[in-house]
Amino acid sequence: MEKENVLDRRIYDFSEKVDIIQSIIIGLIAFIVPTFLAKLINIIFGTQSVIATNSQIIVGSIVNMALIVSAINVKGWKKIAGIITMPSVSTILGGFVFKTASVYMVYMIPAIWIGNFVLVYAYKYIMLAKKQNYFLAGIVGIVAKVIVIFGCFEILKLFSIFPDKLIGTLQMAMGGTQLITACIGMIISFVIYQVEKRKL
Repeated sequence: MEKENVLDRRIYDFSEKVDIIQSIIIGLIAFIVPTFLAKLINIIFGTQSVIATNSQIIVGSIVNMALIVSAINVKGWKKIAGIITMPSVSTILGGFVFKTASVYMVYMIPAIWIGNFVLVYAYKYIMLAKKQNYFLAGIVGIVAKVIVIFGCFEILKLFSIFPDKLIGTLQMAMGGTQLITACIGMIISFVIYQVEKRKL
């Protein structure tokens, strides 16, 4: 019997109907949340509010939750690739999360895609293929994701791509904020995973 590809692994063997529905929902979350939720926060609370100025935490946590849920529940590299790539494109197109720094985030897109893939792959490989603990997979995936994204930012910074006035903001966004949002996303997705486990 041919060995199952890591990206084709998932926690439960969902029906085709459930698989399609959850893939669409996760995909929509990955694409819509970075643009429309951030915009909605700005409209409701005002652009200078504490909530709006920290919208990256809210949006990033939901996106990371979607990435981890997809790692556990969705199989197939095409679906995974779509979910991995949509958030960063949507964030930059919307321009509400990074605001004036959005144009410079284009340079970070490949690193963000790789970082997202590393997070998803960690769950698929450690939790699903190797049958290890959920949080072990999360810790490895989160640390690897942050190293990839922050490391690439630091390399690009050497080429003076980013304006000096934005360096501090972008450093936090590509380092500490990535770590925080990934950890929150891991906790939210763990709750979803536990609910699924009880129901299935």
